[in-house]
Amino acid sequence: MSAALAELDIEGHFFLCDDFNLFVLEGNQLAIHLVNLENQFSPAQLLIFQQEQMLKGIKIVHLWEDVWISRSNQVLARISSLSGRNKRIHGRKTNIQKIDKIIAQQFLNENHLQGYVNSRYKFGLFENNDLVAVATFSALRRMDCEANYKSAELIRFAVKSGFSVSGGLSKLITHFFILHKPNDIMTYSDRDWSAGEAYQKLKFIEKDVLEPQYFCLDASLKRSLIKDIKASIFNTGSVKYILKS
Repeated sequence: MSAALAELDIEGHFFLCDDFNLFVLEGNQLAIHLVNLENQFSPAQLLIFQQEQMLKGIKIVHLWEDVWISRSNQVLARISSLSGRNKRIHGRKTNIQKIDKIIAQQFLNENHLQGYVNSRYKFGLFENNDLVAVATFSALRRMDCEANYKSAELIRFAVKSGFSVSGGLSKLITHFFILHKPNDIMTYSDRDWSAGEAYQKLKFIEKDVLEPQYFCLDASLKRSLIKDIKASIFNTGSVKYILKS
């Protein structure tokens, strides 16, 4: 990892903190916790360590061995973004266009840690003719909380590797509100990588915390969810956020 990051001019050093094997980035309050597939941790231990370091001003990302092996390009892009190394594009200089499944699938598989999943609505941000960001949304769903209340999910958002789009996510969400008029948009933040800071800046409200999930791996290191059984491969759960219109 250190060699791959060095190619991006991101320097750091390895550091063992108790049983946590860390790669600490130079000049950033950011540390990557390298989680071996044969670890003896529980989700609670990872969450407690993450929270303890947060109180010290250090952001901890839990990077699993299988994720690094299978999605190393996307991992490097995410770390580059977190370390503030990306080239910045102003959202006001972009325009929004509908995109088809093929374009969304290719972009998200290249630029999102979890890749593409099915969605109803797909939008791209273009700088001139260059696709620089993609957001996908679910269909509107009727909710029981109020008459005629409809909600949609922001399923995926990703920016082209090496770039950040100032105001890009806000622009896409605003466009979706205007076009489809949901009462709210909900989404999830992966606790392995984020405390939901980007959503909080956009005034999303935390509504729920989802429990950790457990997985098994196939020969290609693809994860499959295991229900009702605890395993050595897991995530630390996610946080549900809602933004009302």
